[in-house]
Order: sequence, then C-alpha cells, then structure tokens
Amino acid sequence: MANLEQVYQALRPLLAQHAAVLVVTHDEPEQLYLDTAFLQQNKKPLFFGAVQLKKNYVSYHLMPIYLAPELLDGISAALRARMQGKSCFNFKTVEPELFAELASLTAAGLAYYQQQGYLG
Repeated sequence: MANLEQVYQALRPLLAQHAAVLVVTHDEPEQLYLDTAFLQQNKKPLFFGAVQLKKNYVSYHLMPIYLAPELLDGISAALRARMQGKSCFNFKTVEPELFAELASLTAAGLAYYQQQGYLG
C-alpha cells in the first residue's frame, strides 16, 4: 500500500493544479474529484477528472478524452497500455515520464473543455 500511496501522491497534483478553474466535489486522503460548473441536460455537472487510491492500483480518470478521443492521438504506447476503458488510466508504480505525458493530456483536456464553453 505504501507504494500505491506514492503513486497517488505523484498523480494527485496533476489534477489538483486545475482545481481553481473547476469544482472540487471530493477532496479526501484517497480521492480527488473535479467537476465543471457546466450543467448537462440532466442538470448534473459535467465531470472533468478524478484520481483515486484503490486497493491494487491508482486510477486517473479524465473525462475530456471520452468526449474528444482525438486528444489521445499521439500518446505513447506505454501510456495507452495503462488505459482501462475509454477515459481511465491505472498505475501501480510511479512513472515520471508517463505522468508528465498525462499532465500534458490533462492540460489539453482542460483546453478542450474551455473551447467547448464548459468552464464558464
């Protein structure tokens, strides 16, 4: 678990740095969730991303890549191998190169949301 805690502590800032322009819905020791203020047709806020410390891995969710899969064009095979589903990446170890790539992908996702008018 200690190793997963290090993974979580390395991934959390990638998302947390964008909290000022998003809405923090959960900020707990083992999870951080960010939404937008944009309300969808169902009157619920549009999800942006989350990082969660799970039992066997750390999950990094990034909803913009679900809405705009073209954001994934050009990502490394190594990062793509960490994908679980359409908008989640799972990690068991700290991987600085992949985390840097994920930070860029997160910033691109935020820019996409901005272009779509989801940030207000």
